[in-house]
Amino acid sequence: MTDRDRYDDSGYRDAVQKAERAERAGWVAIAGATGVIGLVLIVLAVVCVLVCVLAVIAGLYVVMAVNR
Repeated sequence: MTDRDRYDDSGYRDAVQKAERAERAGWVAIAGATGVIGLVLIVLAVVCVLVCVLAVIAGLYVVMAVNR
């Protein structure tokens, strides 16, 4: 065994680089999923508000039509 083999840590560096790439990919996936979920919740909230506003307008229309 030579000294060069003893201190060769290229396999370790490769493993660290692969782990760092996997970690970055994981964080990108987490951020993407969080963004999509947030967007869906915002759209759902807007739809709920619009449905409530339309329900109030329809109720007022019915009340005005009955009182004619």
